[in-house]
Amino acid sequence: MDETLLALLRRIDTPSVCNAIETAQGKRGFNAFTRGTMLSSDPAASAIVGYARTAKIAALEPPMDAPEKVRSRRMDYYKHMSEGPRPAVAVVEDVDFPDAVGAFWGEINTTVHKGFGLSGALTNGVMRDLGDLADDFPVIAGSIGPSHAFVHVREFGTPVKIFSMAVKDGDLVHADRHGAVSIPADVIPNLEAAIAKMVETEKLVIEPARAADFDFEAFRKAWEKFEAART
Repeated sequence: MDETLLALLRRIDTPSVCNAIETAQGKRGFNAFTRGTMLSSDPAASAIVGYARTAKIAALEPPMDAPEKVRSRRMDYYKHMSEGPRPAVAVVEDVDFPDAVGAFWGEINTTVHKGFGLSGALTNGVMRDLGDLADDFPVIAGSIGPSHAFVHVREFGTPVKIFSMAVKDGDLVHADRHGAVSIPADVIPNLEAAIAKMVETEKLVIEPARAADFDFEAFRKAWEKFEAART
């Protein structure tokens, strides 16, 4: 992904990316996005954009493996997160969902992952330490809670699901306070042009609607131009 596209994706919100993907595909029906309401640690932050570094965690019950195996897996997880293409986003599924209780994302883990060069985290699990999380490292999470409970890494580098959105390690992900979207690889070469087309066509309705003399007849004409421009 070139720097121009990366900068553009960081400037626009996730709903706009969803619309742009449909523009690039020339049809509706794209469905690789999260369902349900998610929470942002910093709603005013720019979108987090990057290639997914995936993992699964759990926290309701203590791990069944021997302590040395748990520690070894934890270190292997951090090594996985420290590697791979950049920009990157930590995409971590809590397998206890919808009963997630253990906050994996707090002051320590956001600081460590930011230090590894990741842009932020996306999880269906729990975050905590609001106000003390690493600067410029947004977390888009399923809930907020006070404890880490028995949180431990189950696996990493495998496919995950976040609010019904399937993500594979290496997928390009865009997330903000609205939720997240996984951008299809075949769309990426045309995405910048699709975003520009989407912005221009939306102006065909938005600008007349903001005019003082806007009425139904003005809307009808504007909508005809809008539909013609989209096809």
